Amino acid sequence: MASSEIAQCLSATLSADPNTRISAELQLSKLLTTPGSYFSLRLWPAWTHPPTRRTEAALALSQLILASNFDLSLRQMTAIILRKYVTEHWSPYFSQFKGAAPPPEVKSQIRQALFQGLSDPTRKIRSLCAHVISSVANCDWPDEYPDLLNSLITLLSSLSPDSVHGAMQVFTEFIKSDLTEDQILPVLRQLLPVLLNILGAPDQHSALTRSRTIAVFRQCIESLYMVKDQYPDAVKEATGTVLPVWLEAFKTLLNVNPRSDVENTPNWDGLAIRIEIYKTLETIQTSFPRALLAHLRDLLSASLVHLSVLFPALTQYYLQGTASVPRSSEDATIELTHLVCPVLDFVASIARSGKAKDWYEGDNLANLIGAVVSWVQMTSDDEEEWANNANAFVAQESDDTLSYSVRMAGFDLLAVLIERTAVAAISTLQTTIHRVVIESEQARTNGQEGWWRALEASLAAIGSQAEDVLEAIDDEQESGRGKPIDIEALLSNVIPNYLVLSQYPFLQGRAFVFASQYAKLLTAQLAGQYLDAAVQVLEASEAGIPVKVSAVKAIHNFCQNVDDAVAMPFAARIAKDIGPFLPATSEDTLTLVLETLSVVVQIDGGKWLTEDLARALVAAILQVWTKNSRDPIFNAIMADVLASLASSPAAGIYPAVIQQALPALAHAIATYTANDSYVAAAGLELTNGLIEGAPETGLGDGFLALLLPSLFACLRTAEDRDAIQNGISCLTLVIRKDITQLIGWSDPASGQTGLDGVLQVIAKQLQGSDESGGLVIGDLIIHLLRRAGEAVLPVLPRLLEAMVGRMRTAKTATFLQSLTIPFAFLIHNQRDTVLGLLEGQTIDGTPALEILIRTWCENAETFQGFWPPRISTLALCSLFASERSSLQGLIVKGDIVVKPETKNVIMTRSRTKQIPTEFTSVPFPVKALKLLLHDLQTGGEAASMGFSANDVSEVASDDGDEEWTEEEKLHQGFKADEFAFLSEMLGPRGVAFDNDDALEDNDDEDLKNDPVSTMDMRAHLLAFFRECAARNTNHFSAVVEQLTPEEIAVIRKVVSDQ
Repeated sequence: MASSEIAQCLSATLSADPNTRISAELQLSKLLTTPGSYFSLRLWPAWTHPPTRRTEAALALSQLILASNFDLSLRQMTAIILRKYVTEHWSPYFSQFKGAAPPPEVKSQIRQALFQGLSDPTRKIRSLCAHVISSVANCDWPDEYPDLLNSLITLLSSLSPDSVHGAMQVFTEFIKSDLTEDQILPVLRQLLPVLLNILGAPDQHSALTRSRTIAVFRQCIESLYMVKDQYPDAVKEATGTVLPVWLEAFKTLLNVNPRSDVENTPNWDGLAIRIEIYKTLETIQTSFPRALLAHLRDLLSASLVHLSVLFPALTQYYLQGTASVPRSSEDATIELTHLVCPVLDFVASIARSGKAKDWYEGDNLANLIGAVVSWVQMTSDDEEEWANNANAFVAQESDDTLSYSVRMAGFDLLAVLIERTAVAAISTLQTTIHRVVIESEQARTNGQEGWWRALEASLAAIGSQAEDVLEAIDDEQESGRGKPIDIEALLSNVIPNYLVLSQYPFLQGRAFVFASQYAKLLTAQLAGQYLDAAVQVLEASEAGIPVKVSAVKAIHNFCQNVDDAVAMPFAARIAKDIGPFLPATSEDTLTLVLETLSVVVQIDGGKWLTEDLARALVAAILQVWTKNSRDPIFNAIMADVLASLASSPAAGIYPAVIQQALPALAHAIATYTANDSYVAAAGLELTNGLIEGAPETGLGDGFLALLLPSLFACLRTAEDRDAIQNGISCLTLVIRKDITQLIGWSDPASGQTGLDGVLQVIAKQLQGSDESGGLVIGDLIIHLLRRAGEAVLPVLPRLLEAMVGRMRTAKTATFLQSLTIPFAFLIHNQRDTVLGLLEGQTIDGTPALEILIRTWCENAETFQGFWPPRISTLALCSLFASERSSLQGLIVKGDIVVKPETKNVIMTRSRTKQIPTEFTSVPFPVKALKLLLHDLQTGGEAASMGFSANDVSEVASDDGDEEWTEEEKLHQGFKADEFAFLSEMLGPRGVAFDNDDALEDNDDEDLKNDPVSTMDMRAHLLAFFRECAARNTNHFSAVVEQLTPEEIAVIRKVVSDQ
């Protein structure tokens, strides 16, 4: 097939006639998907594969891309079609591969044509060819395309700007995704000098091409960091010789006045170089910070110059909007924000690391904070979007926002500065806000339209740091020193003036939010006045989105930060005003409204609620829930609101809430289907909120009659993880709140009792292979045993046998904990009875007691929560003291065996496969003492990791810690209080970081108030060890001799320190 035929087909696809266009598109698709051959075998060399119609069409496409006499738009279309062909028919490497890959010789011709396109005079063609080659290189290099790398470097070394531009675009993707560990270092030795030559040749190459050399260099740095452990010497040599040269080049480029890139120039291409430099500096700071040390002060000063010199451009193009940002020479947009964000991030990163501390002082600190406040001003685009999009307005200041902006970067930098030099930074903020207030008033008097922007930005900046500022004020006053900032003066003399400026809604709204962020400093009278003003805005029909949203945010903050006595007179009024917002809002705005309602209904315990208001709020909540039942955040907040409403002590509120909410929720739970499982799961979560808010006297007549049929029906068929967990949690709450009603209930249809239903749920979890129940099934069993008492005695032997049987196949740590902790509870309370039952049971020939003890010993150190590890410790003490012969001969896993080849080596997965982990074998009494001794050393609860400064050896590293203070050196770069907090969070038991809930205290109120949770565990363990030593319980002295020397030393110290 001739290229002309393909060209005609492509031209027809652009025809205005729809019939012609559709016919051409079908013909083109057929050509690229039909494998039939056009060639006689005699016309094609015998040693090669004759091309099919599909491959011939692909060859024709590759030639048409290079045809300079062909229409540019058609050449572009050709390249796009060829890239689609590559992903669908080139190789099984691609996930979209549809079969019939071309023979090697055809691939070679297509690659050759594409490579030639990298030097095409037309920029768009070069870029498209680079994209296709990058796709081809993903699967062909190096095996089928071995000369690609050298060919690209040759192009880079040419004197042709077009060729360099094309090659650079391939390298941008190539370094990122295709180099292996073994290839990186040889490639970089060839590549980096060429890149540096291009960067240093502004007369020969465009700014965008030169910026790409920095982007490729950054990817090289990332690649070096990835292999520094495998090739430490080579990487050290590479960074030691390469980085200083590039850093000097960066400094030279940054020292060129940045104004030259935005003034009297047709485009802002020059900014692209600076953007890539700052992104690269951040990468170096993360990967090889030592290399930056000698350059930090110069780079920080250059950063401050950039913020100062470029601010007029921000004013002209973004604040006043008197000019449009020019397009780049490649028809892309380069924004000032693309540069300023990485500049602020870099300055914050250096401050956070503790380096160049003396730079962040005096004039530098003052100018830096002044620059930040200037740059975080709202732009004209922000104003337009936020005035009409409530969700965007809420999201831009949310802690969870996914959109990063100059404002967010600026606030982050302020947070770091206050963290490192609180008093100096906050005092500078005081000076800044004082200056801005005066300048803004002058600008307002002079009739400047945007006079309010700097003022709003200053208040937003100081408000964003409210928590740290308040803490610093308290610290200074406690130390007898003056306040670093006078917030009270602002709240009394400045902010009230802005609350009535409805013609400037963003400043008006900011004033409300700022006052609420510092509500703790307000007198009760002034706080009440502010709160009343915010409520009035909420009720004003003429108020726009920014002010109303700000008023809701302010009310949320006020209700959190002022005494209930101040907020209580407004509570009912606020709740009535917020109710109508619920069905009318969505996304981020709905989250804010729900969170505010959640805070409001907690004021004074909800004593102010009326039945009508409670019913109205529940109806609004259910309306929101039916529209948003897929959203876990909304569901969690709504469950909290229902819990607060149900817990109100006001007469008639609880029955009213239940009557309004439970029928709809029970119906949703009963209609569980696999396709709509989220509806039932959300219904269960909201029902749990109702039960949590129920009074201590019980759930009330008829509650379980309405709920349990739906709940048991759902749990019999549920396969969805959330539905299972929420359903089991619901049953657990029922047991905790009203076990009497549960035991007395029976299903009128089947006659099944409530207790039978619970046992069936447990049995289903134990018999199946799914472990979605996790920790919640253990909580259910624990509370059933604690609350049901004699009611479960008849089924207890079968229950225990089923739990032990399931231990053999359980895989997850949470599920194993759920199976083990109930035994710990029973043994702590009825040791001999439980041991007697277990000693008489076997599971497939293995004694049940042996299965339990081995499972327990292997998992005891991973138990999560507060109560579970404690009950485990108490039960282990009881088991050791029992001296039962059935426990003496049990052999369990002891300590890990440290081999010479694994000592001081990080064991990756691959190394662990090659050298499997081995453990010693020890008798159960020995293991019990090891576990108890470990608990004693960690205080019986989450304490420090047990390391001291002397335990951490001094090793050479590239973390650049030379400027750490002595305090920070003692705590691996943290201050003492920071390190203590981190240690407490980590704990000795290795919290699972992929489980967010594991970082919280999940024990319910029943367990928190249990004597096990309140006892002095350390004192108990000390007494236990001393009593065992005094009486030689269970041959204590002989067992101790089987411990490690370190453990023996601790035992002797414990016993001797009477």
